[in-house]
Amino acid sequence: MFWVPLLLLAWAIAGVAGLRLCRAAVREAAAAGDGAGGRRGLTLYEAAFLSGGPARVADLTLVAMARQRRLLLAHTGWATVVDPRGRDDMERTVIGAIGPEGQSPIAPVRKAAATAEAVRALAERLVRAGLAVREGDGRTVAQALRRMRLAVPAVAGLAAAALLMPVPSPVPRPLVALWFALPLAFTLGCLAIARFELSPASPWASPAGQRLLASASRAAAGDTDDDRAYLTSVAVRGVHAVGEPQVRAAFAHREPRVEW
Repeated sequence: MFWVPLLLLAWAIAGVAGLRLCRAAVREAAAAGDGAGGRRGLTLYEAAFLSGGPARVADLTLVAMARQRRLLLAHTGWATVVDPRGRDDMERTVIGAIGPEGQSPIAPVRKAAATAEAVRALAERLVRAGLAVREGDGRTVAQALRRMRLAVPAVAGLAAAALLMPVPSPVPRPLVALWFALPLAFTLGCLAIARFELSPASPWASPAGQRLLASASRAAAGDTDDDRAYLTSVAVRGVHAVGEPQVRAAFAHREPRVEW
């Protein structure tokens, strides 16, 4: 019965992952009525953070400044300052990250801007308002779903190990496979249910934040201000929403995602 400990371990992995997913879903349901019901609409920086975190805020700032011709983004991945006067903290952060020479590769500018105090202050405000969640707290549905997805290959690996071990067993191997199919079916079933019942649109936004993001997207779709709609699309979807080939090429020179 060498396979029994492996089966118990498979059930433990599946059970813990399922419990975390259920708890995260309960928290999301409990928070659905909380937050910014009567709050004003999101700013572009807030929408960017809730959609893609600190790096998205840095991307939005660069794109906005480039669209206003106050910053040049070359297809080679370099940024050049045209107007050194920043209009807000984020723009001043980007200009400072580019440096006194007024020219720098985009990747280190993004990294410096994403970890700057201006972004941290923005994140804290959103967390206090109930619109954002802290990265790494293990409480969001998106994080619970990632753990559940990892549980599937873990359970399958334990099943394969139990079936491939050259150890005689009084239990037929098809029956052993059937026993392991139960925790595997459990994990796959949880993922299938979560796909239709839960909507972790962003690992950064709380349920209230996700509702405001949806409202911002709908408002941008009917906005007659092309510039505002364009930047809202970049804030929500990222640089994939950028239409200019040169700007898209500039952002192809990227570094790993920055956490705060």
